[in-house]
Amino acid sequence: MDRRTFLTATGAGAAALSLGALSAPPAGAVAHGRAPDRELLLRWFRATYRSIEAMTTDLGLAVDKIDVSGHGGAVLARQTSPTNIGCGLWSTVAAGGLGVIDDATMRRRLERTVRSVEKLERPHGFWLNWYDAHDGSVLTEWPGTGDPVRPFLSSVDNAWLVTGLRIAADAAPGLGPRIARLLADADWSYYYTPYDPADPVAGPGQLRGGFWTDTGEPTGHHYGALNTEPRMASYLGIADGSLPADHYWHLLRTMLPGNEQEQEPQGSYAAMDGIRVWQGHYTHRGRKLVPTWGGSMFEALMVPLFVPEPEWSPRSWGRSHQRYVRGQIEHGMQEARYGYWGFSPANVPEGGYQEYGVDALGMQTDGYASNTDRTYTTDGDPLPPASAFTNGVVTPHASFLALPYAPAEAVTNLRALDRDFGAYHEGYGFRDSVNVSTGRVSDFALALDQGMIAAALAQALRPGLLQRPFRTGGFRSRVRPLLAKERFSI
Repeated sequence: MDRRTFLTATGAGAAALSLGALSAPPAGAVAHGRAPDRELLLRWFRATYRSIEAMTTDLGLAVDKIDVSGHGGAVLARQTSPTNIGCGLWSTVAAGGLGVIDDATMRRRLERTVRSVEKLERPHGFWLNWYDAHDGSVLTEWPGTGDPVRPFLSSVDNAWLVTGLRIAADAAPGLGPRIARLLADADWSYYYTPYDPADPVAGPGQLRGGFWTDTGEPTGHHYGALNTEPRMASYLGIADGSLPADHYWHLLRTMLPGNEQEQEPQGSYAAMDGIRVWQGHYTHRGRKLVPTWGGSMFEALMVPLFVPEPEWSPRSWGRSHQRYVRGQIEHGMQEARYGYWGFSPANVPEGGYQEYGVDALGMQTDGYASNTDRTYTTDGDPLPPASAFTNGVVTPHASFLALPYAPAEAVTNLRALDRDFGAYHEGYGFRDSVNVSTGRVSDFALALDQGMIAAALAQALRPGLLQRPFRTGGFRSRVRPLLAKERFSI
């Protein structure tokens, strides 16, 4: 998972526009409200889960990625992370819930993974960022290069493992007591810097990115942006009571006016639970929305695979998510004219890893571009001509994240990536990315991205299957009321 630096600042807020203001789909696209073919989605899920199975070691730990380019069989990475393990857990629950594996197999696989997770070295109640997936040891050297790996506790990566563990406990109640013992030690206040009204920069009421355990040194940044994937850690901490509810209001809808950012935000201040919140928004292609940090799809739309933000906050989170998807579609089809869309961090088709997105949808100045050449698209400055967008990289998992908001367009886009580039393989599902300018398809499948695809397909095929643990307990009593109060200025 990529490591962004979110600037710490005070404030909060967001937006509210009418769904009728959403523009029509790109010319030639299928009407975006039509339900996709269930048999096709199930076929895609089966292939995606086969890749998860192939990535899982004898310890039940999903490795970071798998090279599927060779004719002699797939090649597994050695490393795994808390996020990778979490993806494996919820993908297995999804496979059980969709009948791809039977219940006994699902429980056996979940138990194997939980048994290994119990044995992993775990400082401060959380899991380190990199382990050897084949023997469970902490990685001290990076496989293949020998570069040193410092032991690091990441707040966002631990959030995804805790998410997977909660889903496993819900699906296999016999594992509940063991998982409860694991989670009892995961106190999110470890990452939290309490709010200090006298010095909101030093005391922002936000979560640190993490800590290096060899020195106890924290990252120099906090996760300050609200509409980014670290909010899953915020929700988990608020739900279990280890974080105060007002932490939610100290996260930034946009940076405050006058701060350097992608565009000067509009909006107003509002009192939310007694806290003065900057309810700011950006405007992209005539639509008001709450930006992410870099402009990628998974920042905005990975969390609602599990927490039903659009349902609990339809006029704020629901509207912003819908418009965010529309912005991604129109960037690919109308601005850059790739003929395809969906931009999110992924394996570079030619090798390596890079953040991709729609720059204008993020707060960061020169954020995530949609192409390897880094052609930026600010809202306000003249848009570069379509000819400037060479080496555009489209990531299939981004289309799957868009399924709840533009189902037919998402399926049409995925079919086109398969038809035109061979991005889909029956044995492993969709490969990680495609350079739509050169036709180069990634050699890899990544656990994170396959995990998002599996969760998105589960939500489309059996709504709520993976959301059950996030509709009860502290999520219902503490998180849902916050989202119900949310009033983005859109």
